[in-house]
Amino acid sequence: MAIKSRQGSESQILSVGTYRPKRLVPNAEIVDKIESTDEWIQQRTGIATRRFADQNESLLDMACWAAEDALKKAKLTIGDIDTVIVATITFPFQAPSAATALLQRLGNPTAAAFDINAACAGFCYGVSMAHDFVKAGTSKKVLVIGAEKLTDFTNPFDRATAFIFADGAGAVIIGESDEAGIGPVEWGSDAENRDAILMNPAWTDARNYDEQKTLEGIVWPNISQEGQKVFRWAVFSVSKAAQRALDAAGVTVNDLDVFIPHQANLRIIETMAKDMKMPDSVLIADDIRTNGNTSAASIPLAMDALLEKHPEMHGKLALIIGYGAGLVYAGQVVKLPPKP
Repeated sequence: MAIKSRQGSESQILSVGTYRPKRLVPNAEIVDKIESTDEWIQQRTGIATRRFADQNESLLDMACWAAEDALKKAKLTIGDIDTVIVATITFPFQAPSAATALLQRLGNPTAAAFDINAACAGFCYGVSMAHDFVKAGTSKKVLVIGAEKLTDFTNPFDRATAFIFADGAGAVIIGESDEAGIGPVEWGSDAENRDAILMNPAWTDARNYDEQKTLEGIVWPNISQEGQKVFRWAVFSVSKAAQRALDAAGVTVNDLDVFIPHQANLRIIETMAKDMKMPDSVLIADDIRTNGNTSAASIPLAMDALLEKHPEMHGKLALIIGYGAGLVYAGQVVKLPPKP
């Protein structure tokens, strides 16, 4: 007897929603702690400001607010969603997942839900999985969220990272479509260099007990990175992966309307575009300037910001690609969501 299979369809991004913390932090608030200057930070990364969540704004809060924004723009409710994927490295609980907590809060506690850890590439990993779920018939509408509260895991005195990372959340809803709205994913890793970005110490090394078995001290994990190694890898390897994503989708840079890479560093973004010979007609997202590096949240945040500034880009062709700790990467060609 043959196994019955589900019949799916093509997929598309139906909407994008975001939450940005209200607290805008200029370089002037950071430079004294790391013995730096505003000029040095902007020349090195392009970052002028970033957003930090307040103490009473949790990662889950931000993820929920971004999800609600995406649902509203798609004219859907949480009850219409059958699968939730949350990409994050900063949810402070190993279990249960952020995805199940979000469903509990929003009111659909029976949908499929799970978290993924692919660092700054996590959102693009989630988009690829959602596309496959819809195409296979496993899911009809998938909520993909990238959410980070990186300030919880950043040493404010670390000259290599304190000025880079920020907080925020972005979400997209991916659903059925008559035409292909999401191209094949190009993804992979360079695990030989995975130590270039780390979160140390391990949770198991972070706690110490005295003789009475009382928790006496916690060394909190913080993110560290070898900036030059990451820069070289991103420029020389990820730009090639981006080109392969274009090839897999059967398009060229001349067919693109928008380029939305992970917002890690403006120099990386500009160098990638130059290496790919991207024409001046392509709009390039530069959310990094005002909102910093928000890891898994950076691409949906940058997508929403670009569409707000350029509403004529709704429904247009974009290349998205994320890359980060692992070292991992993922990217695909997508049609941007239609105008709400």
